[in-house]
Amino acid sequence: MTTAPRPREQRRRDTEHRLAHDTDVWVASASPDGGPYLVPLSFDWDGETLLLATPAGSPTGRNLTATRTVRLALGCTRDVAMIEGEVEVLEIDALPAERGDRFAARTGFDPRTLDGPYRWFRITPRRVQAWREENELRDRELMRDGRWLVSPA
Repeated sequence: MTTAPRPREQRRRDTEHRLAHDTDVWVASASPDGGPYLVPLSFDWDGETLLLATPAGSPTGRNLTATRTVRLALGCTRDVAMIEGEVEVLEIDALPAERGDRFAARTGFDPRTLDGPYRWFRITPRRVQAWREENELRDRELMRDGRWLVSPA
């Protein structure tokens, strides 16, 4: 069922709502030789960056550390927000305690309590796109080069 396309401002509000309220995101990474890898991970959004945690030696951990780039997907295929971002890698004890506490409270998962070597991955969005159906493809780009193209008002 096709619905009327949302204005870009509404798409930005919807995307920011997802970032503030969703708990999990699809994380697409690639190894330096181009091998793709896709996994769902919990995240926390602080209004500017997404914070993820995964084992340092996992395919995602290795890929994010090596390439420092990622593509994220929020939502379902008929209401998706795609986020391309730059990755900052932090050792598990390098994050301020209150930020780790916030992550744990929001996601129900605290990697600081686990035995394995986990790392934090802080994602700064550089490009954001959002669309529901074909009629929203034309104006799907909401952020470019880390700057919002539309105001949320």
